[in-house]
Amino acid sequence: MKKIQLAGFFLLSLFCFQNALAQGNYTLVIEGFDWGPHASKAILELDKEIEATSADDFTVLVSRTTDLGEIPAAQASGERNIMQAFVSDAEGQPQAKGSHITLTLAVAPFEPLGSAIQYFRGKGNNWVDYRLTIIQKSTQSVWNKETNRVIPILDEFDLSGKFTHGDITMSYGSFIPENIAGKAPLLIWLHGGGEGGTDPAIAAIGNKAVNYASPEIQSIFEGAYVLVPQAPTFWMNSVNGGYTRGDTEDIYNKALMELIKSYVKANPGIDANRIYVGGCSNGGYMSLKLILNHPDYFAAGYISALAYSSEFITDQQIQSIKNVPIWFVQAKDDQVTDPQITVVPVYNRLKAAGAPNVHFSFYDHVIDITNQYGGPSYHYNGHWSWIYLHANESHLDYDGKPVKVNGIPVTVMQWLSAQKK
Repeated sequence: MKKIQLAGFFLLSLFCFQNALAQGNYTLVIEGFDWGPHASKAILELDKEIEATSADDFTVLVSRTTDLGEIPAAQASGERNIMQAFVSDAEGQPQAKGSHITLTLAVAPFEPLGSAIQYFRGKGNNWVDYRLTIIQKSTQSVWNKETNRVIPILDEFDLSGKFTHGDITMSYGSFIPENIAGKAPLLIWLHGGGEGGTDPAIAAIGNKAVNYASPEIQSIFEGAYVLVPQAPTFWMNSVNGGYTRGDTEDIYNKALMELIKSYVKANPGIDANRIYVGGCSNGGYMSLKLILNHPDYFAAGYISALAYSSEFITDQQIQSIKNVPIWFVQAKDDQVTDPQITVVPVYNRLKAAGAPNVHFSFYDHVIDITNQYGGPSYHYNGHWSWIYLHANESHLDYDGKPVKVNGIPVTVMQWLSAQKK
């Protein structure tokens, strides 16, 4: 296989040398999927208008590099599969006649060459230097210069947010809805352990949290603000160093709460009675931590892959949050945050305390909910239960019955939109 790849790149080098004047520009489209951001389209610039094209006439080669560590050879370079080619405008919209060609590239959770990010232990998820070289076989034309990058939904976020409290500075991304009537709710999403740092784009799209700004979910809330804070390291960073699971204080919860209050104050269009906090894993820990510390501030919580150990929550704390609406989501085969130590006892203790509006969707596995990559037979990492949350798939409670609002079965986002202080 390596010999084939090397031969391909040797031929590519010859193409580039012999056809330097024919090299062209392309726009790269990266979309957020259940498993992360993947390069899904390339829009090629032409020097003339055409009326027809064919996917069989193109070869797409990719190079994925980073200075943060070594990417395994099979994930570092190779050939992308082309699903479709069509004449388009500069935005990739089909045209009967046009001066651009859009190539739709195959994406899948088991196709790492498509990924625009790479995970390194201790460094988390980071963008890679993602480069395409596209060859048209019939003309030997080459496109190898990215001049524009489009990331749907994420491009609608303001990713320049900075907030400092004491000696802690956090980055954050935010989305403001348009054309809303009156005040709108605020959805706060707290990322997992792999999305810390200083680039909130990673926190927003590393596991598709951008979907809270999608038209589908925005329509449920009739417009909602979305705030995605980013921990410089990870939310469960203990004051003693290392991780806390609730046994020691973390270093971020106070600064994070001040960030949230500052953002709400700076955006008077936010309905202070409809502020929702959610997160996954590390972010699930921090979501519950904020609710424990400020039970009267949030209208509801939506938490997946909870990483807060029940043993470190006192009975008094359970009593203090029993009236806060919370919907938990987790998978039984989660090997990272053991549900029998975290969410199961927390949920049971809340229900035993008389919590009237706490729900828990407990899945056997995290499966392909799109039915494009194997459906129920394709299992993601059992820790990735946030897939159900971001896609608004959760609708059953711990007892297997539908969650209802006013007698009507609802999804997790429909339920969330109905909560207010």
